[in-house]
Amino acid sequence: HRGKEEIRKEMALIGAAHRTAYVMQGSIANITHLLEGFIAGLNSRRPALFNIYAACQPEHGIGDDASAAQNKLAVESRAYPLFRYDPDAGTTFEECCDLDGNPAIDDDWPVYTLNYSDDFGNPATLEVPMTFADFALTEGRFRKHFRKAPPDTWNDNMLPLHELLAMAPDEREGLVPYIWGIDSKNHLMRVLVAEEIVASCDDRKHFWHQLKSLAGITRDCNIDQVIEQTRIDMAQKLTANLLNLTGNGAAANLLADSAPVPGNGAGGAPAAAATADGYEPVWIDTPECTACDECTKINPKIFAYNAEHKATVIDPRGGPYRDIVKAAEKCTAGVIHPGTPADPNEKDLERLVKRAEKYQ
Repeated sequence: HRGKEEIRKEMALIGAAHRTAYVMQGSIANITHLLEGFIAGLNSRRPALFNIYAACQPEHGIGDDASAAQNKLAVESRAYPLFRYDPDAGTTFEECCDLDGNPAIDDDWPVYTLNYSDDFGNPATLEVPMTFADFALTEGRFRKHFRKAPPDTWNDNMLPLHELLAMAPDEREGLVPYIWGIDSKNHLMRVLVAEEIVASCDDRKHFWHQLKSLAGITRDCNIDQVIEQTRIDMAQKLTANLLNLTGNGAAANLLADSAPVPGNGAGGAPAAAATADGYEPVWIDTPECTACDECTKINPKIFAYNAEHKATVIDPRGGPYRDIVKAAEKCTAGVIHPGTPADPNEKDLERLVKRAEKYQ
C-alpha cells in the first residue's frame, strides 16, 4: 500500500514569502552559519524564523552516533540546503537571499571521494556526486527504495543516477539508475534506485535551482568567455601556486613574459600578483600555516593542504570571493591574503572588499 505523495513544504520559503521576517534555514553541520544566523536574527528588529535540521535516530533509522555525520550529509546532498533571507539586506530577493555555507554552490551536486578496494585488494578511489539518493541510502526509512545489483546482472541499461538526472524525462525510458556503494568487503557495488527516490532527487535539484535563482547566482553562460577565462585562469593559478611557495611576490616575475591577457590570445603582458585587468588572486603565507582547517572547511575547491599539511591555494577562482574573505577572517594564523574579487558582479562586493582590506 502506498501512502499519499506530495511535494515537501519548504518552511524557509514560506517564511521568506512574508517578505518582512528574517529567515534562516540552518544545520549543526555548519556551526559558523548557524551562529551567524542566530545572531543576525536575534539582533534584527523584525520577526525571525529559525528552521534547523536535526536528524532523529529512531525515526530516520540511523545509529546513535551518526547524528553529526547525517546532518552534514543532509546539507551536502541538497536534501536540506542552507539558506538565509534578510529583509534589511536590500530591496530585491537577490539582495536579501544568500546561500553561504552550502558546498559546491555552482554545481547541482557536490563531489566526494569514495574509498574502496579493487579486485586485487589494493586501495582505490572514485569521484562521485553526492545526490539525495546517496543521503537516503544511509537512512533506514528509505531502505525499501534500494536494491543491490550483483555484478553478474550489470548491463548496458544501467546508468549512474546523476547522468540520468541530467536527462529529460522522456529520454529515461528503459534505463535503470544506480549509485555506487561499498559492500562488507570494501568492494564497489551498484545499488539500484527506485522511482520514488529518483523523483525526490529531481525535486531537490529543482529546489536548489530555485534557491540559486532567488539569490541571483544563476547566470547565462557565454561559451567564448568561458574558453577565454580558462586560459586566463591557468596562468593565474600557476601564479598563485608560485606565490604560495615563496611566501612573497618574487615568483610572480617568472610569469611576466608568458601569461595570457584577456582579449589578445598571446603572451607579453605582466602576470604578477595582479594581472592586466587588475585582478589579484588570493595567496597564503604557506610556511606560517598552523593547519587550523578553517579555510579548507569553508571551500576545499580553493584551499587544500600540501604534502607538509600546510594550506595552499589550489584554485583562486574555485569559489566566490565571500568564501575567500571568510577564510581570511577565520584563519587563526592570519596568513590568508584575499587579493581582489574575480567576479565583479558578485553580491555585496563593496562590503566584502571592505572586510578584506585588513588582511591584504
